[in-house]
Amino acid sequence: MKRRLLLCGALAALWVLARAGNPPHTAAASPQASTQTPTASAVESPQRPILTPTPPMGWNSWDSYGTTITEDDVRTNARWIAEHLKSYGWQYVVVDMEWFVTDATAQGNSKTSQFSMDEYGRYTPAPNRFPSAANSAGFKPLADYVHSLGLKFGLHIVRGIPRQAVEKNLPIADSPFHAADAADTADACAWTPDNWGLDATKPAAQAYDDSIAKLYASWGADFVKVDCISSRPYKGEEIRMLSTALRKTGRPIVLSLSPGAAPLDKVDEMRQHADMWRISDDVWDLWHSTVPYPQGLGDQFPRAAAWAPLVQPGRWPDADMLPFGYLGPHPGYGEARQTKLTHHEQRTLLTLWCMFRSPLMWGGNPTKSDAWTVSLLTDPEVLDVDQHSTGNRMVITNGSTVVWTAHPDKGRGYYVAVFNMQDSPQTAHFSWKDLSLPEGRHALRNLWEHKDLPAAASLDVNLAPHGSILYRVSG
Repeated sequence: MKRRLLLCGALAALWVLARAGNPPHTAAASPQASTQTPTASAVESPQRPILTPTPPMGWNSWDSYGTTITEDDVRTNARWIAEHLKSYGWQYVVVDMEWFVTDATAQGNSKTSQFSMDEYGRYTPAPNRFPSAANSAGFKPLADYVHSLGLKFGLHIVRGIPRQAVEKNLPIADSPFHAADAADTADACAWTPDNWGLDATKPAAQAYDDSIAKLYASWGADFVKVDCISSRPYKGEEIRMLSTALRKTGRPIVLSLSPGAAPLDKVDEMRQHADMWRISDDVWDLWHSTVPYPQGLGDQFPRAAAWAPLVQPGRWPDADMLPFGYLGPHPGYGEARQTKLTHHEQRTLLTLWCMFRSPLMWGGNPTKSDAWTVSLLTDPEVLDVDQHSTGNRMVITNGSTVVWTAHPDKGRGYYVAVFNMQDSPQTAHFSWKDLSLPEGRHALRNLWEHKDLPAAASLDVNLAPHGSILYRVSG
């Protein structure tokens, strides 16, 4: 037995060196050396390439389907998005949580869930929900269909390794390791019983992440949302491992970190390893929340202001999804419903997200969208603020009113957004100097109403409860 352990240790050490691109040498044969991953500095990942030069725009299934979405749902909604939204820049179709559960319930995370999994301990799409995934096809047929529409395909995972794979000690693909070698059974996501954490000090952990990344790349994934990794607690080493694994595939796959609030002091690390990360817990269709989950629209203002100076092209703090339209049939929170946000609040949400330059991931049910919802998502002048602006920042907050400014990234002028934080109407007056803009008379264009207004020596606005206004101001 001792000789067998020594041999396994030596094989593991050789595997680590081979993966690191180093030739084996005698020092690597020590079984003790095989139990630890080389330090982060020794295998430090290079900076991720810029995969998303503008904030990603797409649709995610969580707000309408929870964990119950099926292949028919994805195909139907993808067709709708291709027909109605693609020309406005919306391109990602993301299947959210627990697509591998065969007996799904809306909010998921059941301790009795049944899983679809391959022989290497990797979740696979439940064939009773995604029939084209049968016979080891995985998500490739569905991703191919999404790609045929000119869209991109994404999926959601929770960090770690399936507990079921650890219990069975399944082998890890393309490695000498097994699931128990990779798992940290003292670490688990607090809100889902599906996985154990990974022990980042063990080479088997990187091997497991490499194996799932290779699988997702073979399916044609363009976007991976990883949950329970960027907050409560922040898992920097697991972020690094997943980023490394995705990059090894050679396929450009966007890495999105969830949930929030991601820590501000980890921004440099997240910039190195990820494309976007959440700044808060889930935002749903309410103005203000008094509990940690869910969060409301009004709660995002201070967070967006804190993160705005740290926004960089290709490295996007994410204000979370857009809970617009019909949220059903099985939303991830609450009962099926039309969004509870008023029309004014919906415009305010999208205005703040655009002035902040957040990724835009819509969560409503596309096929049940009304004309109002479609008008929100297809306003080219408003969306252009999100996609093509610079210097975005909050310049005024006084308890009743918040003001943001930005610059178009081409041409002269400014963007100015004024928000009413009160639940009653109000008027507001600002000099241009108040907003750090040049004094004088400036022409205005109301971007939501598509109306040009006469030049003015100051800014006077009338705002509905929780309402807002968005202008382009002449330079």
